[in-house]
Amino acid sequence: MIPYGRQDIRPEDLEAVREVLTSDFLTQGPKVPAFEASVAKATGAAHAVAVNSATSALHIACLALDLGPGDILWTSPITFVASANVGHLCGAEVDFVDIDPDTFNMCPQALETKLKAAKSSGRLPKVIMPVHMCGQSADMARIGALAREFGCKVVEDASHAVGGRYLDRPIGDCAHSDICVFSFHPVKIVTTAEGGVATTQSDALAARMERLRTHGVTRDEALMEGASEGGWYYQQIELGLNYRMTEMQAALGVTQMERLDDYVARRNTLADRYDRVLGNMPLKRPGRQDGAYSAFHLYVVRVEAEKRREIFDALRADGIGVNVHYIPVHLQPYWGATRLQTGGFSQCRGVLRWGNFDPALSRDDGGRSGPRGYVSGGGVRSGLTPGASAA
Repeated sequence: MIPYGRQDIRPEDLEAVREVLTSDFLTQGPKVPAFEASVAKATGAAHAVAVNSATSALHIACLALDLGPGDILWTSPITFVASANVGHLCGAEVDFVDIDPDTFNMCPQALETKLKAAKSSGRLPKVIMPVHMCGQSADMARIGALAREFGCKVVEDASHAVGGRYLDRPIGDCAHSDICVFSFHPVKIVTTAEGGVATTQSDALAARMERLRTHGVTRDEALMEGASEGGWYYQQIELGLNYRMTEMQAALGVTQMERLDDYVARRNTLADRYDRVLGNMPLKRPGRQDGAYSAFHLYVVRVEAEKRREIFDALRADGIGVNVHYIPVHLQPYWGATRLQTGGFSQCRGVLRWGNFDPALSRDDGGRSGPRGYVSGGGVRSGLTPGASAA
């Protein structure tokens, strides 16, 4: 089976992790700050806060923006469930904004219409969370402008998008947002095994997220009630969590980040090949937004809904690891149980993920024909090719 994504682990990665295992620190040592510095440098952000998953990063991002009971978070219905779940974990209500049918990202026009209606009813969201689906940035200039107009905060869920660019700036520089979050899961562009990072230009938001990932504890006397009692002294000044990244994960991330640009370039080369091979087939290829350079975590095509199962089963039988990304969040049983209004998201059905990225595969595998003439597909390891999906 050709997987839709797989980590690319090289000798330098193994050596970096081995060195940590024989060092003095397995956690809370020098490697996490080094990894954070590498992400901040790559994105142009003033701060990068590393945690144990992108879900954790989204959670502390929302907490740092004071999202809580009585507030509302809006995100995309086409995403992994974590984007919405963090809103409920903060005690907030969650709702969704329909997607653009070409990019699968949050539609700015749909967002504007919904914001105007929400303002009239007095139910504006506190946080808007656009998702950079498949690695291509949402239209952040328009989304950011709307957020400023209506007084909302913005968290970019860029879990798919490290190494991508938007309007010739790196995704993660927060030019149009308060915080941006990346994932370093093994099927993403680069990996820390599990891990996430939140970037921001705000000193205050960075400091709070750093505190939230470590139980809400501080040794900063300026933040304490009363004076410090000595070098050993700390205070818990708010409710936090243990979301720390280990030194082993961070060491792997440091060496992986050195190859980020090469990985993204290779994925774009493969996506161009998919565009050519699929050009005359009866499916809709992913749209490419002007001014966006996608990290191509996934390559998603739309097929006729009544043929999706047949195509999926045939490709899987032929050893091509396609999948469906994503089942719309608002259709999940949990969200149905919340009595969320599930209508109005007309663009979020019918996508099949296709396009595997495994660098161990040969060119022949990467361009191999799909069964029964449906599709050609192929792969490369995480870092070298985009994943395949169908919506």
